[in-house]
Amino acid sequence: GLHVDLSISGCSDSDGEMMYSLDGEEKWFADFINHRGVEPQPSFIDHISYVEGTYEGAVANQQVCRSNLKLRREAMKDIPLEN
Repeated sequence: GLHVDLSISGCSDSDGEMMYSLDGEEKWFADFINHRGVEPQPSFIDHISYVEGTYEGAVANQQVCRSNLKLRREAMKDIPLEN
């Protein structure tokens, strides 16, 4: 059958998110507060692990996201709310 594989990445000035899921079940997420990747899988399944460096990649993606957010804010600051 078909499966739904999902990746979510986003940021704000003070927070961020990076998560991978399969068929609606979270497989991995970045815990930026505790500086680690979390694999919230139940004990009754064969554990699926992500490669070493996945968390560090998520941190790097957050830096890119915040940089892009800053650039977009600067580019849009003089755009009027109404045309």
